Amino acid sequence: MPSTLTRPELTAADRCDRCGAAAKVRVLLPSGGELLFCGHHANEHDAKLRSVEADIQRGEE
Repeated sequence: MPSTLTRPELTAADRCDRCGAAAKVRVLLPSGGELLFCGHHANEHDAKLRSVEADIQRGEE
């Protein structure tokens, strides 16, 4: 059975790549990159992220 890599849950140490606030959303880009966003910036960039078919993972509230 092949093993799959999982990303760890977001913690208080994870910070938004735009403003430095607590990260609430992890975005996995089709190119393999990863972005972390606070709720505000995730909402601001949601349409663009969906248009490039990014995998948007919201953390536990």
